[in-house]
Amino acid sequence: MKINLNLKNKDTKILNKYNMLKEVVKEKKEVEVLDEITDGIKVVLFNDDVNTFDWVIDCLCELCEHDEIQAEQCAVLVHFKGKAIVKTGEEDKMKSICQALCDRGLSAVLD
Repeated sequence: MKINLNLKNKDTKILNKYNMLKEVVKEKKEVEVLDEITDGIKVVLFNDDVNTFDWVIDCLCELCEHDEIQAEQCAVLVHFKGKAIVKTGEEDKMKSICQALCDRGLSAVLD
């Protein structure tokens, strides 16, 4: 069965955007988020009202070697939960990362 639609230019644009959105939604994947990591020393980053998302993301990319997406996800977790584990590993390396985050004006501790 074929349906003939008389669409105006504006309606066609909306329909095209809707179809593109459907394609994007089809490719959406569920991923698991680790709430707690138990191996090694943890660097915990705390939320504050001073630092911008961009600054936190830049610091996490540079110091914790996160890619931009991982750094953004950590920043969002910190913002909404108040704190998040941003890195785990050997004590000496985690101490230097924690200190470097603090030196850049972020609030971080070892756990």
